[in-house]
Amino acid sequence: MKRKITKAIFPVAGLGTRFLPATKSIPKEILTLVDRPLIQYAIDEARAAGIKEFIFVTARGKSALEDYFDHAPELEATLRKQGKKELLDTLKATNMDSGAIAYIRQHKAMGLGHAVWCAKRLVGNEPFAVILTDDVIAAEKPCLQQMVEAYAETGGNIVAAMEVPPEKTSAYGILDIGEDMGSMVTVKNMVEKPKAEEAPSNLAVIGRYILTPNIMQNLSRLKKGAGGEIQLTDAIAEEIRRGEKVYGFRFRGQRFDCGSKAGFLQATVAFGLAREDLNGEFSQFLAEMTALRRAAE
Repeated sequence: MKRKITKAIFPVAGLGTRFLPATKSIPKEILTLVDRPLIQYAIDEARAAGIKEFIFVTARGKSALEDYFDHAPELEATLRKQGKKELLDTLKATNMDSGAIAYIRQHKAMGLGHAVWCAKRLVGNEPFAVILTDDVIAAEKPCLQQMVEAYAETGGNIVAAMEVPPEKTSAYGILDIGEDMGSMVTVKNMVEKPKAEEAPSNLAVIGRYILTPNIMQNLSRLKKGAGGEIQLTDAIAEEIRRGEKVYGFRFRGQRFDCGSKAGFLQATVAFGLAREDLNGEFSQFLAEMTALRRAAE
């Protein structure tokens, strides 16, 4: 019988240097996409997938991230006194129950694999999810929920995947595909950031994973890989070598790379236009900006 996925790891120890100076004092995960921080999108997606325990792998300077999920009694009391029930409900949705959230420190930046390994004791002998907050996915059914439903059918390890232009394979972990079954593919190997001419496909891994406890054991044995870091893809590839099941899952939805400034801006536009309370005024502004730009050309 397959065990349910109830735990998720959120590796949030990065410095966010691409967003300096904003990230000098604010964790990147708190940067706001429309009116919600990146981390809230990740948490909401995890909750929709049935996650009950949230494990954050943090680093020094991330206290604002911990405070975000705490209760704010004075603010709540003020909103209640002013009769602002809708805002109060919005605020309550950011609170986490006592015991549902845990914070683990990654003292040295040694890669994604090492960040995941830091949560080994909290995960125990259970399958678990990993969510990278930089990858924000707009989908009718949240991406991790799609993956959990697929896991109920297949078991094994599942990585979210999407096709990328061949010239961009060097920015991703790339899948070497065995059998292609449409939304699911079996994986023969995973190659971290290959050159375009060496990539086995253009199907790239993005920041959603469902992994078996064996991955933690593999990470314990790994030495530094690509970029001098402990790579999660290497630990998953070890499962393939051992004959265990690894699948790539073509999720339904649009992924935005909010780890880059351009991707963050694209996500802001897409999510802003998707909001009924913003669409009219915002779309008119974009149309006017486009017209002005064309006129200037």
